[in-house]
Amino acid sequence: MAVPSPDVFEKLATFYLGRYYDLPNGKLLDDLLLYDSKDLCTHAMCVGMTGSGKTGLCLSLLEEAAIDGIPAICIDPKGDLANLMLAFPNLEPSDFRPWLEPGEASRKGKTLDQFATSTAEKWKAGLESWGQTSERVARFKAAADVAIYTPGSNIGLPLTVLKSFDTPPAEVLADADAMREHVTGAASGLLTLLGIDADPLLSREHILISSILDHCWRKGQNISIGNLIGLITSPPINRVGVLDLDSFMSASDRSKLAMTLNNLLASPAFSTWLDGEALSIKKLLHTPDGKPRLSIISIAHLSDHERMFFVTILLNEVVSWMRTQSGTSSLRALLYMDEVAGYFPPVANPPSKPPMLTLLKQARAFGLGVMLATQNPVDLDYKGLSNIGTWFLGRLQTERDKARVLEGLEGAAAQSGKPFDRNAMEQLLASLGSRVFLMNNVHDDAPTVFQTRWAMSFLAGPLARDQISRLMADRKAELAAIAKSQNETVAKTSVTPTRPVLPQGVKESFLFPNRYVRGEGDRIYRAALLGTGTLHHVKSTAGVDSWMDVSRLLRCGNGVPSDVWESSEMLDPDAKLEDEPDSSFTFSPLPDELCSARTVKSINTAFKEYLYRHHPMELYKSPTLGEYAPPGLSESEARVHFEQAAREHRDLETDKLRMKYLKKMKSIEGKIRTAEERVARESDQYDAAKMSSLMSFGASVLGAFMGRKVASSRNVSKMSTAARSATKAAQERGDVKRAQETLEQYKLDMQDMSDRLEAELAELTHRLELEARELEVTVIPPRKGDLKIGEPTIVWTPWQMTDEGEATPLF
Repeated sequence: MAVPSPDVFEKLATFYLGRYYDLPNGKLLDDLLLYDSKDLCTHAMCVGMTGSGKTGLCLSLLEEAAIDGIPAICIDPKGDLANLMLAFPNLEPSDFRPWLEPGEASRKGKTLDQFATSTAEKWKAGLESWGQTSERVARFKAAADVAIYTPGSNIGLPLTVLKSFDTPPAEVLADADAMREHVTGAASGLLTLLGIDADPLLSREHILISSILDHCWRKGQNISIGNLIGLITSPPINRVGVLDLDSFMSASDRSKLAMTLNNLLASPAFSTWLDGEALSIKKLLHTPDGKPRLSIISIAHLSDHERMFFVTILLNEVVSWMRTQSGTSSLRALLYMDEVAGYFPPVANPPSKPPMLTLLKQARAFGLGVMLATQNPVDLDYKGLSNIGTWFLGRLQTERDKARVLEGLEGAAAQSGKPFDRNAMEQLLASLGSRVFLMNNVHDDAPTVFQTRWAMSFLAGPLARDQISRLMADRKAELAAIAKSQNETVAKTSVTPTRPVLPQGVKESFLFPNRYVRGEGDRIYRAALLGTGTLHHVKSTAGVDSWMDVSRLLRCGNGVPSDVWESSEMLDPDAKLEDEPDSSFTFSPLPDELCSARTVKSINTAFKEYLYRHHPMELYKSPTLGEYAPPGLSESEARVHFEQAAREHRDLETDKLRMKYLKKMKSIEGKIRTAEERVARESDQYDAAKMSSLMSFGASVLGAFMGRKVASSRNVSKMSTAARSATKAAQERGDVKRAQETLEQYKLDMQDMSDRLEAELAELTHRLELEARELEVTVIPPRKGDLKIGEPTIVWTPWQMTDEGEATPLF
C-alpha cells in the first residue's frame, strides 16, 4: 500500500485522521480521511470501549488542531491526555525509556533498554507508514504550548479558582438568562465541594448563596470564598423572596453554613486550591505572546466532589468567555473532555450539566467546538447530544451502548434534517474492529468507515502523579523564579496596625487580592501610587479615532523610585479597587514622599508627560488580509485576532473555490456517467455483432463443405451475409473504442479540475500561512492637547509576609 505524501494531507483547515476502510473485505484503502476543521463548530462525540483506539483518535485530532493553530482546553479525568507531551521528534530510545514500565519489559523478556529500542523502532515505523516524518512531529511540538494543570494540587501547574467568584463580564451581567446560569452554576459548584446536594429551587443554602452572589455581582463587587463566609453570616440583603432574611434562614443556620465553609477554607487539604495562577480561559487558550495552547487540566487526583466542583466552575468560565467573543462560522477554539459520563447524565441534573448543555446549544455561533469522549454512552443524555454534528463510533461493549448511540445519532439526524437508516447503521456498528471507526458527520452525504492514523504522541497510557510532576518540573521552576523576582525584602518591624493618615486632598483605595500563597504569614497593605489618564489617538487614513483610558501602578513600598513612572506597571484590567480595607490586613508605613500632598501632586503631574512619551498607539495591519486590528490590541492580541480572521477568510475562500469547481465537476461527472453507459451499450452491441458474425461465418463455411444438396448460389449468399456481419462487428468495435476514448478524456478533464482546485487551495494555504507571520505596525502618538490625567490616588496593595522578611504580592 502506498505511503501517503505530506503534500496530500498538510493543508490548513484539514485534519488528517486516517484512511478509508473497506469494512466488508477488512481492507485498508489508499484514500485519506481529511476532516474539515470547521465541522467541529457543530461539536463532536467519540465513543468506544477500552481497546477501540478512542484515545489515539482523540489525541490525533488534538495534534491536528495544534498544527492548524487551534487552541484547546482539555479536561482529563484519567491522565491519558498528558501523553500529548510525549512527542519525540528525534524518536530516540532514550526519549521513550522514562515512560515505559519495567514490568512490561520483563513480561516481553527484554531489558528496559531493549524495550525502549524496540518501542522507538515501532513508533518510527508506525509514523512512516502513515506518511508522518520526524519533521511533522517537530512541527506539532513547535505549533502549540502544551501544559498540564492540576487544580487543587501542585503535581503539575496549580490553578486557583478563587478569582472565579469575581464579577462576571458585562455581557453576562446584561443577559438575564446568562446571569442566572452563572449564579446558579457558581453556587451549585461550591455546595458540591461542601458535600451538600442542593436543589437550586428548594435548597435554602443554594438560594441564600445565589442571592448573595447575584446582589454583589450586580454591584460590581468581587467575592472571595473568605469574603463569602462573612456575607453568609451577615448578608447584604434584607429579604429573600417575600420573607425577611431571618424567617427564610435563621442566624444560627447561617452560622452553621458559614462554619462549614470556614472549615473547608481552613483545612490544610484545601490550601492547594489557593495556589497557582487564577483560572482564566483567555490564558488557558493562548500564551502572553499569542501562541496557541493545549491546556491539559488533569483532575484524576481529585475526589468526586472536588471534580464536580472544578468542572462546574470551569464550564461556567468557558460560557462567560464565550459570550465575550464575536460570532464566527470558523473554528476558534476547542473544549475537549475525556470520559464525560457522570457530568452529563440522562436523568440526574448535576451542576456540570446546565453549562455543558448551554455550550452544546450555543457555542457553535462563537466558533467554539466541544468534543466529548466516553466508553459508557448509556450514561449520557442523548437528547442533549442531539446537538452534536460529528460522531466517531468505535467498537462498543454492550447492546445497551449501541442502542443509546443510535438514539443520539437519530436525534442528530433529526436536528440536521438528514435521513437516518437505523438498521444499516446498526449493522456497521456491529462490524467495527480495533482502530476502525464509523464517522457520522451531518455535513457529509453518508457515513464513513476509516482506520485511525498513527498518533504522533507516544501513547504511554494514563500518567501517574510523579510522571506529571516530572513533565512539569522545568515549567514550575521557571514560574517560581518569576514569582521570586516579584518578592521584596521588607524589615519585619515596618508594619503598623493602624491605618496611616494620608495628605489632605489625596484619595485612597484598596486593591482586591486576586491570588493567594501558602503559609500563615502576616498580610499587609503597602502603598502604591495610581496614575490614570485618558488618551486620544487619531489617524484618519486608518479609520482610527479612539479614546483610551490608561491606569498605571507605581509601587512605593520601599519609597518612590528615582525614575518615578518609568518603574510603573499597567494595572491589570481585571483588578478591582475597594473603598474599604480588608480587616485581616495590617498596614506598612506611608513612604515619606507620599506624606506631602504637594509631592504627590508633583509626581502625578509628571504622569502626563510620561503618558505622551510612552503610550502611543501601535496599530497592527495584516498585509494579506488588508485589514487593521481593532485599536488598542497588543501585538499578541492582534495576532490572535488575525489568526481568527484568516481562518474565516480561508473558510470563505475555500467554500467559494469548491463551489466554483463543484458545478464544473458535476457537469463532467454527468458526462462520465453518460459515457460509461455508452461504453456499456456499445460493448453489448459489439458483442452481439461479433457473435452474429461468427455464427454467419460458421454457417456459411459449414454449408460450403457439407451442403452438397444445397444450391451453390445460396452458399454464396451466406458468405456475403457473413462478410456484412463482420463489417458491422468491426464498426461496433470502432464505436466501443471511440466511446472508451471519450470516457477517458472526461476522466482526464475531471482529474485536471481536481488538480486545479488543489493548486488554488495550496496557493491560498501558502498565502495565509505567510499572513500569520507578517504584520505592519503603525505608531500613532496621542494628541497632546486632548491628554488628560486624573486626580492622584494612593492604592494600598495586598502582600503576604514570609518568615524570612520577604513580601509576596497577592496581585
